Amino acid sequence: MTVGILLVGGRGTRLAPITSEIPKPMLPVACKPVTEHQILAAQRAGITTLVLATSYLSEVFIPYFGDGSKWGIDLRYAVEKDPLGTGGAIANAAAHLDKGASDEAVVIFNGDVLSQHNLAAQIEFHKKSSADVTLHLIQVADARAFGCVPTTADGRVEAFLEKMENPVTDWINAGCYVFTREVIDSIPQATVVSVERETFPQLINEQRRVFAYKEASYWLDIGNPGALFKGSQDLVGASSLISPTAEVDPTAVLTGGTSIGAGAVIGAGAVLDNCIVSAGSIVKAGAHLRRCFLAAAAVVEENISYEDRYISQNENLPIIF
Repeated sequence: MTVGILLVGGRGTRLAPITSEIPKPMLPVACKPVTEHQILAAQRAGITTLVLATSYLSEVFIPYFGDGSKWGIDLRYAVEKDPLGTGGAIANAAAHLDKGASDEAVVIFNGDVLSQHNLAAQIEFHKKSSADVTLHLIQVADARAFGCVPTTADGRVEAFLEKMENPVTDWINAGCYVFTREVIDSIPQATVVSVERETFPQLINEQRRVFAYKEASYWLDIGNPGALFKGSQDLVGASSLISPTAEVDPTAVLTGGTSIGAGAVIGAGAVLDNCIVSAGSIVKAGAHLRRCFLAAAAVVEENISYEDRYISQNENLPIIF
């Protein structure tokens, strides 16, 4: 049995104004919230229990995901009244897991990452290495914007370095970890702790078994508007993706990886290029939209043209890419 914790408490300030009313992990990407993509990845890897570590707008998660039975996973919820950092969030969420052996594998997901790496293989690598922690690493062309992770020839992590102008390696932290229960239990409760700045460096200094699982696979941090739209485009993989319950007039034109959520209505002659349309939204006849995000139940009137906009029932604001 493998269990997991999904960190979905962040505000997503770099995604403003899109996250002013929607928590970042609930943003739709190819017609599914980011969190749902991660739950599906957990399901494929054989994870049976998953705790969602929530904070900002925590009340929106339970109505959508419920007890997890739809995905065959026991979903539980841990709410932080005040942000506790990544380590504090993990410790808080772990209290909602059943008691496990000290070497039990616990998978930690970062809530703003889209990854198609082989999670089951990472878990297996962790167990075979008798690791205390196993980090998923990916190789990037320019590591300056990321924390980089140098390793030995056998995959042991030598250091966990924050962003730097001249990175010592192009392998970076991809935000998915496998911990032993013993390491998680050592993180202080009700305390602000960063696993990146405190826990990992401490484990390395103590010469604990911290290993890297390296895999070249699709990976994207959706931390800003450009990345969010790119991620949706990538997963759509075509001119458009339309929910089976949406209504799209035959004369409407959908291009650029546009996604249309459940129950949305797109009117005659509307043109949408690289747009994300959430459930229940309405785009009336003749509207022209380019790189727009429509929140749930948003309405765009007839013959209006918008580019780079966030549109909800309450707001109509520019998106800065």
